[in-house]
Amino acid sequence: MARLILLGAPGAGKGTQAKALATLVQIPHISTGDILRAAVAQKTPLGVEAQSYMEQGNLVPDDLVIALIKERLSQADAQNGWILDGFPRNESQAAFLDKLLEEIDQAYRYAVNLEVPDDVLVQRMLGRGRADDTEDVIRQRLQVYHNQTAPLIDFYRVRHKLVSLDGNIPPEAVLDKLKSLF
Repeated sequence: MARLILLGAPGAGKGTQAKALATLVQIPHISTGDILRAAVAQKTPLGVEAQSYMEQGNLVPDDLVIALIKERLSQADAQNGWILDGFPRNESQAAFLDKLLEEIDQAYRYAVNLEVPDDVLVQRMLGRGRADDTEDVIRQRLQVYHNQTAPLIDFYRVRHKLVSLDGNIPPEAVLDKLKSLF
């Protein structure tokens, strides 16, 4: 069973790597953002509830995100493995996720942290050309990420589940390193 949790700052390449790896090993790339958007679009009961938070500009509560993830992980295509991208974002969510995965008997192999220096991340995100990607906004997002994620890295390290990879190398080289984890 191939199950990985991908961690990394915005712009580290999590989504790019998750999509490429998922295609290669033929397991689903599960992005919490995609799950939320799909549930809202399909007007599922959980999606309708999530939409009410999103429309008010609020974060979707952890228990609702966990319920959406549980629903997604119960689908047939996720039984042979998955790559989780965008969740957990903090230690509390990681503890929720560990409990859920134990309940549904889907242990993950590793939490993989893609490490990229902040200055490189800023340049990558500025290069995307998005209107909301100003340097100040990007640096603020990175500060929030570092504040929330430092405990999360330790969470997985003490459980001997953390693998850190250099994300500041060519994407093909990162993918090769990820493949070696299976």
